[in-house]
Amino acid sequence: MHTGTSLDPDQERRYAELFQQLDLNKDGRVDISELRTGLAACGLHRREAEEIVLESDINHDGLLDFDEFSQYLRAHEKRLRIMFHSLDHNNDGQIDVGEIQHSLHKLGVEVTMEQASRILQSMDRDGTMTIDWNEWRDHFLFNPFHNMQEIAHYWKHSHMFDIGEQLTVPDEFSEQERKSGLVWRQLVAGAMAGAVSRTGTAPLDRLKVFLQVHGATSRGINLWTGLRGMVHEGGVFSLWRGNGINVLKIAPESAIKFMAYEQIKWLIRGSKEGGNLRVQERFIAGSLAGATAQTIIYPMEVLKTRLTLRKTGQYSGMADCARQILKTEGVKAFYRGYLPNTMGIIPYAGIDLAVYETLKNAWLQRYCVESADPGVLVLLGCGTISSTCGQLASYPLALIRTRMQAQAISEDKPKLTMVGQFKYIISHEGVLGLYRGITPNFLKVIPAVSISYVVYEHMKKVLGVGY
Repeated sequence: MHTGTSLDPDQERRYAELFQQLDLNKDGRVDISELRTGLAACGLHRREAEEIVLESDINHDGLLDFDEFSQYLRAHEKRLRIMFHSLDHNNDGQIDVGEIQHSLHKLGVEVTMEQASRILQSMDRDGTMTIDWNEWRDHFLFNPFHNMQEIAHYWKHSHMFDIGEQLTVPDEFSEQERKSGLVWRQLVAGAMAGAVSRTGTAPLDRLKVFLQVHGATSRGINLWTGLRGMVHEGGVFSLWRGNGINVLKIAPESAIKFMAYEQIKWLIRGSKEGGNLRVQERFIAGSLAGATAQTIIYPMEVLKTRLTLRKTGQYSGMADCARQILKTEGVKAFYRGYLPNTMGIIPYAGIDLAVYETLKNAWLQRYCVESADPGVLVLLGCGTISSTCGQLASYPLALIRTRMQAQAISEDKPKLTMVGQFKYIISHEGVLGLYRGITPNFLKVIPAVSISYVVYEHMKKVLGVGY
């Protein structure tokens, strides 16, 4: 490979072909929109196009001519060759699974053999399960990475979404990401997305809680009549009752859950940096972190249920609601329904994570030709399905929890325990009674995920959380 300004014939031909493909209007120059279009066809983001132009536009006219384009590619290929050689430990001109795993380990990113082979498969065009220089170069040619740390971050990057029920198992963050403040910026982006998403789907959430609690008396109520009845009782704004506290609890829940997850991860794997968790360990850490967060913010859950179900004029606000509960029912009322709530975290987190990992891996193995990152829409789809499966498994416990939280409202009935509630529902409403309110619950999943995703992506740009 030439290191001077002249290109060898093979390079010149390749660069000329690439330049012609990108130069859509054939004016001999590539602008940012042409580059974006070309990179989008390769599954890359707008950000990569902007970085390439910033790095290669020598005369700062916002356009790339062939000289600037080929100069950038030649410099980038040099960087890629250095990275390729750093991965190719035995210098045989091929990168295998073991070399990927070993290199990531040195960078403090632990991956299993299976994960390393998925990374390799994303670059392996000829099916040999090894990567030669040409495959490596072509795969990363328009990805403006400067070192192996950036490639490692790209390989392991995933997304956090809040769909208004449980928060997802936290992502793995490296020491460098923690120090740079990326963790908290990502948590803020997630919290903002959750707040908008929960507000957007609040009427369905209120209807779900109403159906859960008034199961036996709400048999004739469907989605439409339920919403209409609420509007009739308290006006349009009554559909958002309880939403204020539902949004307010996102920030403390996210922060506590993340800090607890970090502490539990430290206990499981020790203090060594780079000790990322296996799926089973993530499940244990995620469930325990979820239980810790729920224990601390649980009184807010009880307030949310009471405020959601309140009649017009019953409470003047959150503080008044808390004061009345404390005065008439005592401190214990703030932890009513705590046992089914905590029990529900385990099946929810376990099934959610297991289904998510299974779907993501199945998709990667079947369709992943270009990249080890399946893309946001695929991750969103996996997240939606896995969350739905988790909800199906834990829904009866969530319903019993909500009824126990609301018990003081229906003072004429005896206050039942968890088992008592279960028996009462089965005998009076049958097995289907345990799933009352699940329709509005499922209806809100797709809009909640969609809103959450759009806001999350926007907030990441605002806060500078990049890939």
